[in-house]
Amino acid sequence: MKVADNLQTIKEMITAACEKSHRKPEEIKIIAVTKYVSIDRATEALEAGIVDLGENREEGLTPKWEVLQDKPNWHFIGSLQTRKVKNIIDKVDYIHSLDRLSLAKEINKRAESTIKCLVQVNVSEEDSKHGMAPDQVKDFIEQLKDLPHIEVVGLMTMAPLTDDQQLLRECFRKLKILQIEVQQMKRNYAPCTELSMGMSNDFSIAIEEGATMVRIGTALVGKE
Repeated sequence: MKVADNLQTIKEMITAACEKSHRKPEEIKIIAVTKYVSIDRATEALEAGIVDLGENREEGLTPKWEVLQDKPNWHFIGSLQTRKVKNIIDKVDYIHSLDRLSLAKEINKRAESTIKCLVQVNVSEEDSKHGMAPDQVKDFIEQLKDLPHIEVVGLMTMAPLTDDQQLLRECFRKLKILQIEVQQMKRNYAPCTELSMGMSNDFSIAIEEGATMVRIGTALVGKE
């Protein structure tokens, strides 16, 4: 399938989810997750009108960035090793996987300007997932106050891989509640306006529960 055709289908699903939750489709940013596809396929996504691309490894980001440069907004969505920060910091617009103080300090050290970061939260508290526990998030954000190159623009989570819609909904709802609590802290370096949650199998539910960014790979660009 052409990316443009897939995108049309996804936009229709986003519109339906927004209607159910009394939201506007313009509030939703579609991030095309290109980690499994070629540079040509990523280029096709841009030509279809996508402006945000997501990569989860430095080894996948760099070759695409070298060709596409700043045509898209680049989102780093995978677990980020501290030692790899220097390799991606000048290439990305957003980092979705801030989950520890040592990483925040390295980003702050290497960045020449403010980096938009999302704190990764392991809402489902699964051992297999990265991210901090929900009850650690507010204390963590307090610790970032002296790191001028870090701006916490939002929170990110990965829901369990399940068909249980109620479980998914509860997971997304918990992140929304946590977002509100962070906003109530009123830290100018942590406006926390974004919620990055929802992927190919569950983005409609995520939107109904407040997602502003959905990370869609297979349903949009495929796997190869």
